[in-house]
Amino acid sequence: MTDHRDLAPSPWIVRFAPLVAAGARVLDLACGHGRHARWFASRGASVLAVDRDSAALAALAGIPGVETRALDLEAGDWPLQGSFDAIVVTHYLHRPSFASMLGAIASDGLLLYETFALGNERYGSPSNPAFLLAPHELLERVRGRLTVVAFEQGSVHQHGRHAVVQRIAAVGNARAWPPQLA
Repeated sequence: MTDHRDLAPSPWIVRFAPLVAAGARVLDLACGHGRHARWFASRGASVLAVDRDSAALAALAGIPGVETRALDLEAGDWPLQGSFDAIVVTHYLHRPSFASMLGAIASDGLLLYETFALGNERYGSPSNPAFLLAPHELLERVRGRLTVVAFEQGSVHQHGRHAVVQRIAAVGNARAWPPQLA
């Protein structure tokens, strides 16, 4: 089993992190031990790291730029107020909160999302279809709400094992995309 506290940030997240300005308000949703929260805070972001596991969140105590909140995102209505300049989600899927999550992205904000997809069951966990994205599901969920910067789906080799994933980077419709060159 991989110790997620020792993992470097996802290459997908790192690739699109330059789209997040220093000082941005970032939500690391279902953050676990906070590898992305730590990374964005080290780049000057103000990060809210949310997870239901308070013991995992304890690993983030005292890190400048990181505020933690223990919340069960699957118990009731969307528990967060306000909007975020960026929302980062990796290895987590709770479809009932997807619309609320998208609504919490600032009009010129960024969504960076990467999680498992159908086909991953042949490699192990997660294998429950409730936790696996259907083909093109992330594209369908952001359609009309965000502008897609990049999308990938398929088999990958990550953290020493094979997996089937979907990844999306998408910006709010108030952000000019592609950006204008100066």
